[in-house]
Amino acid sequence: MPLVELRGVSKRFGKVVASSGIDLRIEDGEYVTILGPSGCGKTTLIRMIAGILEPSEGQVLIGGRDMKGIPIEERDIGYVFQNIALFPHLNVLENVSYGPVVKDVSDEERQAVPKRYLELVNLLDRMRMFPSALSGGEQQKVALARALASGARLLLLDEPLSALDARVRMDLRYELRRITKDLGLTVLHVTHDQEEAMTVSDRIVLMRSGRIVETNTPEMMYRAPKELFTANFIGETNLLDGVVVASEDDRTVVEVRDGSKVEAQPSRFEPGDAVVISVRPERVHAEEKGLRAIVRSISFMGTYIRITAEADSEDIMGFDVRVPRGRDFNVGDNVHLGWSKQSALVFPRPPGGIAEAVKLE
Repeated sequence: MPLVELRGVSKRFGKVVASSGIDLRIEDGEYVTILGPSGCGKTTLIRMIAGILEPSEGQVLIGGRDMKGIPIEERDIGYVFQNIALFPHLNVLENVSYGPVVKDVSDEERQAVPKRYLELVNLLDRMRMFPSALSGGEQQKVALARALASGARLLLLDEPLSALDARVRMDLRYELRRITKDLGLTVLHVTHDQEEAMTVSDRIVLMRSGRIVETNTPEMMYRAPKELFTANFIGETNLLDGVVVASEDDRTVVEVRDGSKVEAQPSRFEPGDAVVISVRPERVHAEEKGLRAIVRSISFMGTYIRITAEADSEDIMGFDVRVPRGRDFNVGDNVHLGWSKQSALVFPRPPGGIAEAVKLE
């Protein structure tokens, strides 16, 4: 079964380090998403698993077998590319039949297998059409069916939805998870889209500058990130610079730059420690007392209104208010902002500053 292991994997292109010291284990039947900003090494990593690139150092193992020197066609994988890659001169059925034909399966299988997977992606009625007659979403479904028809138990998806419009992406990501889970496949899915990763994954691997920052379930990555970069990259958050003034069993009290004191979760920090508080916009609310701020902008977001305020501490704070109550606020209003102490996480202040710690490159 396709257990995938990466042991100390690095890849260099001359002086450029694309991946560095990657250790990762993907269990059989697991749907893992590699998430990160552009240029962080996501695609390099998946291409080393596929055999398109060879690691400069380390091992790639699939099913316990070292893949060094094993060509892509012998790794028993299905690969769906970012750019939809179908044979334009072949119709849908012929495209999906490519794998079984190459593997020289029986005539019976050659007829039945492609149709089974086209039915799975709801495109059996399009099997005589050519790619140019299909929408972008339909073309990518054909590419998925072709990968599945190869019989591989490991599916590699390299930004498979990025070329599609927003509504099609949303629909197709649910289809991807449903189909691969129904088939019991192991999936490694590369994306830069946080929402996509949160929706489809059993586990997210977050990368930055060629390294793994952190790995966890989508819920824990959002609710309890271990790193400041994660808190800022996954979803949205407010970051406040301050110094711990009290560390108690049920809370951490932090003094921010204007002298105000705010509360956060209990932590390991001691009085005098320089820290950064992270609190999500949906957890912040206006109240009678709290961090003083002035409303700078108001944005209609559909089901809620995002209000951006500048605190006296010079921190920029976003908070969300449900429609229509959000219309009670106006630019220039003075507000006091608060949150429950359990909603605020505490991180050590990075030596190079917050901006350096959360930048994407």
